Amino acid sequence: MSHEVTPEMFEQPSWDERYAGPDRVWSGRPNAVLVAEAAGLRPGRALDLGCGEGGDAIWLAEQGWEVTAVDFSETGLARAAEHATERGVAERITWQHADLRTWMPQRAAYDLVTSHFLHLLDGGMVEATRRMADAVAPGGTLLVVGHHPDDAHTGLRWSAPGVLFTADDLLPAVDPERFDVRAEARRRAEGGHGHGHEEQTVTDAVLVAVRR
Repeated sequence: MSHEVTPEMFEQPSWDERYAGPDRVWSGRPNAVLVAEAAGLRPGRALDLGCGEGGDAIWLAEQGWEVTAVDFSETGLARAAEHATERGVAERITWQHADLRTWMPQRAAYDLVTSHFLHLLDGGMVEATRRMADAVAPGGTLLVVGHHPDDAHTGLRWSAPGVLFTADDLLPAVDPERFDVRAEARRRAEGGHGHGHEEQTVTDAVLVAVRR
């Protein structure tokens, strides 16, 4: 069954309503690419953008990171904070309510800046990625992951304009003189993460940039 993604879904009331239900929207597990890319990093300060119910932020905190987790859904943040308390890592996470279309993170302040499946209208992820890159400290890592345009087969109908992106689309946001960059399309099996879909193969747009 297809699920249409419309411009209204990119506003806070839509996500507050979605997170207000009795069940988890997402699985609670960390995203696979985050685990693959961050497991070998030395814990420090992390910034998780578009944190939702907090699965990634909680996993990072459990690995020893001090995490600032940002989302524009106050309902989602409240649910994430509850989950962090249940897992015993609440003291390692600062939850911040902000609209990532305009929010400016502290410059050069984080050893890891990560965003998984944050999508903005009208190609807005390029500017958002530029702000993320500015927040990475020397020696730190930027990790941006999103739904690749090849994922039309998964049942999501992206009728909203300029939402999907490849990793190459984000390259103009990252200064190659300051960062060593990898831009990939990475395929993996996914079990649905709350969408109610059966396991399927999906393609992630993966941008990894390490600041020199």
